[in-house]
Formats: sequence, structure tokens, C-alpha cells
Amino acid sequence: MNAPLLSTPQIVPILDPQFCPAVLVNRAFRAAALATGRAVPVRLALEQTDGSVFHTATELLPENHPQAAANFTHIERLTKFLLWSRGGWRIHFDGPAVILAPLQNHYRDTAAGRFDSEVIGGKIFDRPLEIVAAQELPAARARTTPLGRHLDGCRIGFDLGGSDRKAAAVIDGKVVFSDETVWDPYFQTDPRYHYDGIMDSLRKAAAHLPRVDAIGGSAAGCYVNNRVKAASLFRGVSELDFAAHVREMFLRIGREWNVPLDVVNDGEVTALAGSMSLGVNAVLGIAMGTSQAAGFVTREGNITSWLNELAFAPVEHRADAPVDEWSGDRGCGAQYFSQQAVGRLLAPAGIIADAAMPLPEQLKLVQTLMAAGDARARAIYETIGVYLGYGVAHYADFYDFDHVLVLGRVTSGTGGDVILEKARAVLATEFPALAARIQFHSPNETDKRHGQAVAAASLPQLH
Repeated sequence: MNAPLLSTPQIVPILDPQFCPAVLVNRAFRAAALATGRAVPVRLALEQTDGSVFHTATELLPENHPQAAANFTHIERLTKFLLWSRGGWRIHFDGPAVILAPLQNHYRDTAAGRFDSEVIGGKIFDRPLEIVAAQELPAARARTTPLGRHLDGCRIGFDLGGSDRKAAAVIDGKVVFSDETVWDPYFQTDPRYHYDGIMDSLRKAAAHLPRVDAIGGSAAGCYVNNRVKAASLFRGVSELDFAAHVREMFLRIGREWNVPLDVVNDGEVTALAGSMSLGVNAVLGIAMGTSQAAGFVTREGNITSWLNELAFAPVEHRADAPVDEWSGDRGCGAQYFSQQAVGRLLAPAGIIADAAMPLPEQLKLVQTLMAAGDARARAIYETIGVYLGYGVAHYADFYDFDHVLVLGRVTSGTGGDVILEKARAVLATEFPALAARIQFHSPNETDKRHGQAVAAASLPQLH
């Protein structure tokens, strides 16, 4: 990968002094291109199978510019962010052929590019990923739909995370029971493990209801019409078993309970929970758990057909940025906004932990140290807060939001307050216009741990 035009942040994360936020790199690059007076325009359109089309435009340096080698990196990182935030199986590219061919090769020949192509194209949209030359882009089309907010009746809501699963029993919008169970789904090879765990949580919640009218679920991954398209929860399951037992698992569970059942991406439910509890729209939800989840509620209170899988969307452009352990790519959100970030920052903070200690236990260690006033633990939360400030500014270049709801295990306790404090400081220092507009929100401790399941309960509409 050719080196980008780097830009030093005004607020440097204490444990990551080489941090090079994508938002500053992108702005520096485009400023350099425009300053030449000969910037090369590029237009991109991402097409989804339902006919939705999303447009993006940028500029490149002239081909004879001394730093023109950075053009490809700029386009490749932008394209990756669009693929994981918007989603699409065909990319229409209106720009220089000298960039188009290497971009096509990247998604065919490199490990990180093939991962994106196989998951987004093959698994989520059921078509090979295409990047095609285009002088005229297809017309932009977008659809939004209402999500949840149904509180009538006796409902179960569940949330499936990478380290625990939660369930709540709700009667006419009032929580009468909530439960959290530790599990380890990531590398389980037998899908029965997942099925049994989900059913166990549902039965626990059902025991506190006079009847079950509907079930709503929140889970990491991509779900279309209650079918599992791609999900980290089932990473250990073979493709054969995935097709036979996982893809339609939630349809089967709905039939067995004989009630309406809806399951959607956990990030969308994060944003829904924020919109419902705050009474506002234009919400970006960010959940910092085993991985990063994100969701978006429009100004009209609806959701889009975007993927919002920001765990894989790059937020740092440094050539030696941390590597995502699943996709193999660098600088992706999960390494900055999840338990993975906490684990990665233990050594720089000077905290010694057994290399075999699971991420949830590493987080508990840091939380215990933070509660005891340990400066090393505080440095971890401050570093993540700086990441978040620059990350939110980056997201604001692609999403129209006024509110950011931040939740998840990483934000539990006083460390969560430190994260938000540093994020606000970054916006105030580097992005004052955003600081004047964007408000950060954090739910109370109960909602942090169970709000996801409660909002999920509102997903199905009673027949």
C-alpha cells in the first residue's frame, strides 16, 4: 500500500503516539489535490441488489504530482469504508483507468480485498463483487424503513454478543425481567451450541411472562429477512453446516415459538435504543463490545439499507496500523472501539496479563484497576476516547447525525465517562463545528448492559 499524506492530530492518544486518524488524512489529501488547481475528480456509485444506489465523490492528485502514488491508497481506503458502511455488490467507477485496474486487482488478488469481496459480495449480496468503469453513474436511489418501536403485548427481546447473550421480558413496554449469560460462540463448530444457547435465554425470559406474543433479536452480523447472511458469531461453523443449520436458524426459532420474530444487526438496535430513550432522531449508535457494532437512525426516525458494519471500516490510515484478526486488514474500527482495543493497549499501558486471558477477562482486569484509581487503566480509556473523537468526526463525513449513543461493555463504569470526556475534547479542539452540533450520550448502567435486548423486543409488529 502506498503511503498516504499523513497528518498529525492535535490531541495525541497517550498510548498510541503514532495514531494517524483517517479523517485528518482524507482532509489533508483532498486539500493537497485541490491546492494543485488540477485536481482529478472521481465519482463512485455503490449498487445494491434491491436497486438502491449511493453516490460519493472525491478528488485525486494530478498524475504527475510527486505524491501521486498516494492516489490509489486514498481510493482504496475510501472504497473499503463505503463497502462496509453502505454495502453493495457493484461499484461504478468514474475516474482514471490507472486507478481502476489496481482497484479491481486489489479485490481479486490480495487477502484483505478478497475477504471484503467474498463477504460483502458473495455472502451478503449473493453476487460476485464487481468494479466497473462508468462515465455515467446510475441514478442515486435510497430507501428507508421504520424499525421497531412496538411496545404492546408480552414480548421477549434478546441480544447476542461475542461474550454474552442477554434476554429481557417486556410487558407493554415495561421490563419485568432481564438476564445475562456468558457464552463463547465465536469458534464453536457445532451450530447446536448457538441454537441451544438462544433457546435457553428465550425460555428464561418466557418464564416471567403470562404468554409470548412476539420475539425480537439483536445480533452481530448481517441479517436479511431474518436470514443470517454473514455473522462473526458463527465464524467457527463450516460452510456446509452454516447453510444447513445457521442461515435459517431464526426462521426456525420463530416457527417453534409460533410468534412473530424479527432479528436485525445489533448496531441498528443500538441506534434504535438511543432514539427511543432520548426521544430524538439522527442518531449514530456505537456499541463497544467484543467487537464494534454500529447503527444509524435517520432524521425521519427510519433506518436505511446500509450495512453499517463499521467494525471493518478503516478509521486509521497508518501503514502499520493494528491488524484486524478476522479480515487481516489494517486500521479497522474493531481495533479501536471494542474489547480488542482494550487488549491491544494493555502492554503499552504497562499492565501485565496472561497472553491466554480471554478479552472479556482482560476488560474486567482493566475495569477493576480503573475502579481502584490506577493511572494505567485510565490511560487506556483516554486513548480509546481520543480514537472515538476522531472516529466520530470521520463518520460525520459519511453520516448525517446530531447524536451519538455510545454503549457496550467497554463503556461500563467510570472508564466510559473518561472515553466520552476525551472524545468531546477532540471535537472541541479539532472540529469545533461538529462539537457545536453533535451530542454524546451514554445510557445508565442498566441500559448499557440490557438496553439492547429491551429495544430488540420492540422490533416485531403483532399480527
